[in-house]
Amino acid sequence: MAIFRTALLMGLLTGILLAIGYFLAGLEGMMLFLIISVLINFATYWWSDKIVLAMYRAKPISEKDNPKLHQIVAKVAKEAGMPKPKVYLVNLPVPNAFATGRSPKHAAVAVTSGLMNVLNYDEVEGVLAHEISHVKNHDTLTSAVAASIAGAISYIAQLAWFGAFSGNQRNSGSAILFPLIILAPIAAMLVQLSISRTREYAADKTGATISKKPLSLASALEKISAVAKQHPLRGNSATSHLFIVNPFTTGSIANLFSTHPSTDERIRRLKELAKEL
Repeated sequence: MAIFRTALLMGLLTGILLAIGYFLAGLEGMMLFLIISVLINFATYWWSDKIVLAMYRAKPISEKDNPKLHQIVAKVAKEAGMPKPKVYLVNLPVPNAFATGRSPKHAAVAVTSGLMNVLNYDEVEGVLAHEISHVKNHDTLTSAVAASIAGAISYIAQLAWFGAFSGNQRNSGSAILFPLIILAPIAAMLVQLSISRTREYAADKTGATISKKPLSLASALEKISAVAKQHPLRGNSATSHLFIVNPFTTGSIANLFSTHPSTDERIRRLKELAKEL
């Protein structure tokens, strides 16, 4: 069901992009924006991991420098039935982690220095199982593509908005075009958020099943969320969907547009899963 819902949402996101193209330039506009969508997806497929790792100045960490971390990653990857991803360290005091890469064979997991200081090893294993589940389920690629298409929709809508007001032309399509320009980026953002939240629930469940430690993951989420509320990061919130807990936003209004579901709800589901396991 989660995979079907994600595919449906991705189709909707692409549909919004094509609709903008149609109302701007008819069938030719649709074809142009379809080509743009394909190019965006191609670039995202090949380079999203390198871009994200460079953005956070993630450094590869050797097995010699942290044998325990590598041991946990290798154990979880084996349980997930996939190759061991590359391991990176992000020099941030707040506890968090993310995964990136286009496939299980080209994947990387990154942990912050704060994660290793705040969590115990069982909790770290729960977090890494969650992140490796994202790779196993190809969520890293899905999220990157969704973010790229949503970003393209916002950019194109902005260009259309300035173009509409800079010209003196008024045609019969304006009544439809203006609401589309305003509403399309909002709709794209909401679809992207829905995709992200759906995949977070799925990764929680898959990760907890792989590690057989749902309560450790629940405990880790509680600790990470508590720190994130007290010490939110300042930076590019466009990458917030990559982290296990959104490290950027706080407050009830911001939570309405969060890339992650409620931490309390995630913990509740994990506790229910622990009873089943």
